[in-house]
Amino acid sequence: MSKTSSTTHAQSTKILLAFAAVYIIWGSTYLGIRFAVESIPPFLMAGVRFGSAGAALYLWLRARGAPAPTLRQWRETAVIGALLIGGGNGAVSWAEQTVPSGLTALIIALTPLWFVAIEWMRDAVRPTRMVVAGLVLGLAGMVALIDPTRIAGPDQIDLVGAGVIVAGTIAWAAGSMYSRTAELPARPLLGTAMQMFTGGLLLLIVSLASGEAAAFDPQTVTAASLSALGYLIVFGSLIAFTSYIWLLKAVAPSRVATYAYVNPVIAVFLGWLLAGEPMNARIALAAAIIVAGVALITVAKSRQAAGE
Repeated sequence: MSKTSSTTHAQSTKILLAFAAVYIIWGSTYLGIRFAVESIPPFLMAGVRFGSAGAALYLWLRARGAPAPTLRQWRETAVIGALLIGGGNGAVSWAEQTVPSGLTALIIALTPLWFVAIEWMRDAVRPTRMVVAGLVLGLAGMVALIDPTRIAGPDQIDLVGAGVIVAGTIAWAAGSMYSRTAELPARPLLGTAMQMFTGGLLLLIVSLASGEAAAFDPQTVTAASLSALGYLIVFGSLIAFTSYIWLLKAVAPSRVATYAYVNPVIAVFLGWLLAGEPMNARIALAAAIIVAGVALITVAKSRQAAGE
């Protein structure tokens, strides 16, 4: 095997492993959160998860020669961290006390809808017909999933929890949009570490201010919750995030964006398989509609980016 073919093979293997991390690990983090918040308060859990992961990654990068960020870069990453980690992941962690992990992932899959809405309102970017079709499908899937006409039943979603998740997806979209023009460190992973750390710190402050941390008894933490927290820190926040950032440079963004409609399928399946979460024809239909809508939006946006 020539040196060139060996290098190509190694690169292909790295890409394959990175996609596996983004698809499977990110898809499994919803179930991990579900187990973690069973005995750890949600804001405390999420704060420890992202604060520790961000601090570890930041120190590792600085030890490897990454330049010290400026005060402005800290300020910008703090805003992004507050929206992505504090608002987005904080909402998910809190809501999963009452909303099944698989259904949470399906609601999260609708995040591209808010990207389109923000671009439309802020930049007057009119969506194409394909994007509009995706929006309609996504909203229809949301209605089928939540089904607000049902007020009881074993598979009825908690509407307050679902609403909090929707608010979290809007915060995530707003933070992602803000990051496009923010002054960030030249090394993307350093910015990611700072976002995780500042977002995690904010969640810890919320935990303290709400009295959640004060009422927490460490002796009540189960082995399952502790194991889930460790999994979220190492695999969810370090490996998967790192893989995602690396993929954005290694392959076309349109390929990376496919995680948006793979993650929900993984999450719904794992929730059903490992946690006995509901799975019926209505949920399966809603999932198919939502994934189709997200796929249409993703394909349309990738075509626009390519200038087609």
